[in-house]
Amino acid sequence: MRPCAGQAVFVTIVCLIAAPEPKAAMPAMPCDPAAAREFAIVVVDRLRKAGHEALWAGGCVRDELIGRTPADYDVATSARPEQVRAVFGNRNTLSVGAAFGVITVLGPRGAGQVEVATFRSDAAYIDGRHPAGVTFTNAREDALRRDFTINGLFLDPITGAVHDYVAGRADLAAGIVRAIGTAAMRFGEDHLRMLRAVRFAAVFGFALEEQTRAAIVRMAHLVTTVSPERIAAELRAMVSRPGRRRALELLGQTGLAREVLPEVAPADGVAGDTAGDTALWHDSARMIDALDEPELASSLAILTATLPVETPRRIAARLRLSTRELKTACWLHEAVAAVAGPADADIAQRPWSQLQPWLAHDAAFLLADVLRARAACGHGSETVARWVAAKLQIPREQLDPPPLLTGNELLAAGVPAGRAVGQALAALRALQLDDVITTRDAALEWVSTQESGGR
Repeated sequence: MRPCAGQAVFVTIVCLIAAPEPKAAMPAMPCDPAAAREFAIVVVDRLRKAGHEALWAGGCVRDELIGRTPADYDVATSARPEQVRAVFGNRNTLSVGAAFGVITVLGPRGAGQVEVATFRSDAAYIDGRHPAGVTFTNAREDALRRDFTINGLFLDPITGAVHDYVAGRADLAAGIVRAIGTAAMRFGEDHLRMLRAVRFAAVFGFALEEQTRAAIVRMAHLVTTVSPERIAAELRAMVSRPGRRRALELLGQTGLAREVLPEVAPADGVAGDTAGDTALWHDSARMIDALDEPELASSLAILTATLPVETPRRIAARLRLSTRELKTACWLHEAVAAVAGPADADIAQRPWSQLQPWLAHDAAFLLADVLRARAACGHGSETVARWVAAKLQIPREQLDPPPLLTGNELLAAGVPAGRAVGQALAALRALQLDDVITTRDAALEWVSTQESGGR
């Protein structure tokens, strides 16, 4: 029996509160692309042998047609959720998304999992993300409810036939990201789709179709209703993949940057405006593009380089980034200023004790990457970047040798408990790193001298 709209709303709310997203239901495991592809074909084949229509759908079809290895596979089918579970068995399936017609089918080791979704059309979206209910339907109606034409294609993986109800192949060939149907309606259904449009255009080097782009410009303010975690996930994907420079430029041009990164975004393309300097934004985009190890934390450090350290902290808190990302972004922000120093300074002449704590940090490799990217774009010294990179090649035991004395040893030597121990440890560490004191005995002698001097 088909659920009524009221029932669908109730089930949707329960799923949102009580259950994780389907693809997050299983722990991440190494996945062999060939095994994943073969399993996705097996899923289609078994559904068909059970009497159901089944096709690959969405992003995997897009990637197949442009010669990219799909990250994962989705199957669309005429089978209802309970029928999908009957085909593959309850032990090999997860029903977390069953309210939306989605069943996750678990593959053998190394093959990953496949989301199998019943052909459906969606009722009105009630919260800028979720439909109030779904109606099981056919392939054509299922294609029409999707986001962009390049994601609305179906593929028969056995015969190679493409089913195209939205002119997606033409847009794929022309390199265009176009919303299916009315762009404003698609973005009104799920406001995150505006960020996804930018990401797809950047990653694939495609153009935003005129009406799609115009709708984003008009509706950009609505993206703030999307959960911070989903926004952060899109930004993370944008800055960590090829095309990140263009992604940032499109964020600025469409006005999305003002909504998701207001602290650093350019305002209406006017350089020097209080909401952001366009020249700095473009320079930052170039530096982020030059990163070898692109991460969101590194990108935030670059975007906020000329601003107080509170800025990356505020952005990270608003986007609800992980504690690691927040700490890394703030640390990088401070480390770049501390290590780069004055433009005319000879870094090799600076005390090692001032630089070593930064280079011994767990995120020092990201610091080296940021310094190199900045220098490559005319911001900072290439000499400093090369020097830091060379120092990080030193064996760890040399780069970060153990302290000559511990806190307990200082207490035993007569240093008063409390702040004095910390001060003595810091002073000794600096003397050790600068090769002024190199042995434990010399360290104890120094402590004795300090204590006898009335410290």
